[in-house]
Amino acid sequence: MNNQTYITFHILPFSSKTYNKPLIAGIFSVIYLMGITLNSLVISVICLDVRLHTPMYLFFCNLSVIDICYSTVVIPKLLHILLSGNVLISFNLCFTQMYFYLTSASAEVILLFVMGFDRYVAICYPLSYNQILNKNICTLIAVMIWACAFLNSLLILSSLLELPFYEFVRLQSFFCDAVDIFYASCGGSHTFFILVYVEFALFGFFPLFCNFLSYVRIIRVILRIKSKEGRRKTFSTCLSHLIVMITYYSACSMDYMMPFSTRTVTIKQILSAFYTTVVPMVNPLIYSLRSSEILRACWRFLKIK
Repeated sequence: MNNQTYITFHILPFSSKTYNKPLIAGIFSVIYLMGITLNSLVISVICLDVRLHTPMYLFFCNLSVIDICYSTVVIPKLLHILLSGNVLISFNLCFTQMYFYLTSASAEVILLFVMGFDRYVAICYPLSYNQILNKNICTLIAVMIWACAFLNSLLILSSLLELPFYEFVRLQSFFCDAVDIFYASCGGSHTFFILVYVEFALFGFFPLFCNFLSYVRIIRVILRIKSKEGRRKTFSTCLSHLIVMITYYSACSMDYMMPFSTRTVTIKQILSAFYTTVVPMVNPLIYSLRSSEILRACWRFLKIK
């Protein structure tokens, strides 16, 4: 492995045309501020209102924390690149950004799986809900989500550190992504390919397949409800999670499954921008607008302020 001290990454986001960069920076600034504000409001409301201290809202609070981390890891450095014109990033800073990005991504995938399990238990086993997901179990789950996310990103980072790099590495991206860094290295590794397949299986296919089976069972239970209003209310508790999960997985899968070429660079960057910046901003809106409890708690919180 070559000397990491002298390796420099060149990040080339979106377009080389300078007149587009202030506009792009303005758009991402608005997205970032809105995302931070909305997610911070959700976290504050859930923490301050004891009526929202339930497993569903605890996981929702964790999702807001992850979304803040997601966008904070990516957007500030992107704004610096766009406004200063300095596309250089050191080896250590690039791998630090990648580590925390992978941590946020891993935590979000695991949490979406856990939130699906929460809805499955609430609808299919309502009488045992408080026993299965009690306070201690939920706290343990939250700790395990972050522990698994940190360990998983460390595993990927360790495999990439073994790769040799040229002195100047060009990344057709707006942040340091593991796959882009791998393709930019000057020597591939079969170990990393095996790791990528394992990652897709554990953090892609497996949780998505489990959630699919859960919703098959949930739909069967909902269809047995005789009241039309009862079916609507029961299904509405799952709709927010379904929308968030489908949106996130669709953008991620299209990005990582799309072949890398000069023709697909812009499309891949737009997809990456969508699930790393837009989705974290939209998630609190989806959950809040679908939850009357959140809306009432927000109104009480704003009235007090």
